[in-house]
Amino acid sequence: MQINLANAQATRVLGVHLGQTLAAGSILLLTGDLGAGKTCLVQGIGEGLGITEPIVSPTFTLINEYEGGRLPLYHLDLYRLQPEEVKGLNLANYWDDAEYPLGIVAIEWAERLPEMPPTYLKIALSYAGDRRLVEFANVGGQLQLENLLANFY
Repeated sequence: MQINLANAQATRVLGVHLGQTLAAGSILLLTGDLGAGKTCLVQGIGEGLGITEPIVSPTFTLINEYEGGRLPLYHLDLYRLQPEEVKGLNLANYWDDAEYPLGIVAIEWAERLPEMPPTYLKIALSYAGDRRLVEFANVGGQLQLENLLANFY
């Protein structure tokens, strides 16, 4: 499924919709070039979850955890890492370990994951002229994209 967005504000609005709609345990694997809107989308997700603190890119911290919304948001950025380095982070803890409350896991530069989670929503962001193109793929799960995005259009 593909959606064309006019600008960064529309990307954020899509994120708000996802934050209001996604269920606990949702894993979002975000791909796209620098500046394509990955962090902007996650900022919207945080807003949609009701998180009031600023959502900032974890490029240097690798992982930011936000609570205080409808669900926790775990925001990861793998831009500065190689797949071998990512292995040592034990990221599967965010979706397999009872120590972490189920929330939304959003991973930027997900192509650097050495192993994919069993189920996830892949969101690829790209430029299409002066617009943004967002492509969704549901992998291994029962998520119905049409239902998830029904009230967004």
